[in-house]
Amino acid sequence: MPLIHIGFDDTDSPKGGCTTYLCAVLVEKLSRFNVEFKDYPLLVRLNPNVPFRTRGNGCICLRLRVDEEDIEKVKSLVLEEVENFSDLSFSGTNPGVAYFVGQVPVKLRRFSEKALYDMISLEEARRVAEKCGVEVHAFKKGRGIIGALAAVGALLEDDSTYELIAYRTRENRGKPRRVDPGSVREMDRLTGHRTFNNIDGERILITPHGPDPVLYGIRGETPEDVLYAHTLVRVYEPIERWVIFRSNQGTDAHLRLKLKIAELRPYMSVIVEGKVTCNPTIIPGGHVIVKIGDETGEIDCAAYEPTKAFRWIVSKLIPGDVVRVYGGVRPPSSKHPKTVNIEKLEVIKLSPLIKWENPLCPNCGKRMTSAGRGKGFKCKRCGKRLLTGKRAVHFARNIKEGLYIPPPQAQRHLTRPYERLNTRNKPPIKLVPLWHFP
Repeated sequence: MPLIHIGFDDTDSPKGGCTTYLCAVLVEKLSRFNVEFKDYPLLVRLNPNVPFRTRGNGCICLRLRVDEEDIEKVKSLVLEEVENFSDLSFSGTNPGVAYFVGQVPVKLRRFSEKALYDMISLEEARRVAEKCGVEVHAFKKGRGIIGALAAVGALLEDDSTYELIAYRTRENRGKPRRVDPGSVREMDRLTGHRTFNNIDGERILITPHGPDPVLYGIRGETPEDVLYAHTLVRVYEPIERWVIFRSNQGTDAHLRLKLKIAELRPYMSVIVEGKVTCNPTIIPGGHVIVKIGDETGEIDCAAYEPTKAFRWIVSKLIPGDVVRVYGGVRPPSSKHPKTVNIEKLEVIKLSPLIKWENPLCPNCGKRMTSAGRGKGFKCKRCGKRLLTGKRAVHFARNIKEGLYIPPPQAQRHLTRPYERLNTRNKPPIKLVPLWHFP
C-alpha cells in the first residue's frame, strides 16, 4: 500500500470554521476506506508572526497507507470536503491542498522548517512543490498551499506534544461553552505536568471563546495522557466528535534562528542577544519597552500589557545587562520603530546597580554637599570639610539571571512552557487503539 501524505490549510476565518474540525470529519470518512493511519493527524503551527494568519496559524497533515485503487477516491474526498467546510465567502480564506506519495524529500522538510520562522511567498511554495513532485490544489488565491506543503514536510522528529480536541454539535456553536470549570481544575491537578496550559490562576484555558466548533482542547505529553484527561472533564452539552492530534505546540519550534540586530526582518520569529542600552520605559497601555544593542545596531523590544507580571521583569533591566530575547519582529510604522515583541526573555548577565552618593559628615552624620569643582565636600550643619570623592553604593537587584516566560494565558501556541523545558518526545511507534471518535 503506498504511503500518501495529505496536507491542507487556510480553511477557516474569523467568522468561524476550523481546519482541525475538517480534519476530524476526514478522519471519520477516510476510516471507511481500507486505509492505515501511519501517524496521528499532525497539527503543525507555523510562524505566529505572519500578518495574514487566523488565530494559531495551524495546518494539518494526514499520513496514511492506501490501496492503489483508492488513491484517487481519497484525493477526491479530501478536495470535496475542503470545499464544503471552507469559509470561501471570506476574502481572507484561500485554501490549499497538497498530496505527496512516498518518503518526504529533504527540500520539502527544509521548506517546512523555514515556514516556522520566516515569511514564504506563494511563488516560492509553488516552485518547491514542482521541484519535489508534490501535487497541489488551490482554492481562490490558494495561499493555503504554503501551509499544506509545510504540513507535509513536518515530521516532528525532535519533539512533539499531543492535543485531544473535542467538538460541539452544530446547534450549540456560537453559544457559551458548557464545560465545568471545577472539573478542569481537578483534571489539571490529577494530571500534573503530563498535561499543560489547562488553567492560569482562575482562568480556564482549554476552552476557546469564538464561534468555531471546538469545545475544548487538552494538551499533553502522550496520547494516553490527553485521553485520560479527557475522561476527567465534565461537560453539559453533547460532544459531536473528538480526535487526538500530534503537534509542535509547546516546543518552541519557531524559535531556532539566532540573528544579529541588523539581520532582523519584519515578521520573522527570532532569537537576538545584546546589552541593554538604556533604562526601560512604560508607555500608555502599560506596555514596557527596552532597547538592546549589539555590534550591528540597536532595537526596541516590547513586553505588552497582556503578559502581566512578565513585563515588570523586563522593567527591572538596567543598562549593561546582557539578555537574550525570543520573539517576533514587528515592522516599523509611523508611530513606532521596528520592534521585537518579546515571547521569552533570558537574562544572561546582570550588571551591578551602583548609585553614587555624597559622603556623610564624620562629625554629625548629615549628608554633605559639594564645595565646588575639585574642592571636595562640606557639611552645612557643622562646617566640616572633606577632600574626597562621591561614595559608590551597591544595591541588590530585584531580578535574577535565568529564563522568564509570560503566564500561560499570554503564551503562543508554540511557546515551550516551564514544565516542558527538559522534556522531549519522539514520534510514536504505533497509535493507541482509540484515538478518535467516531
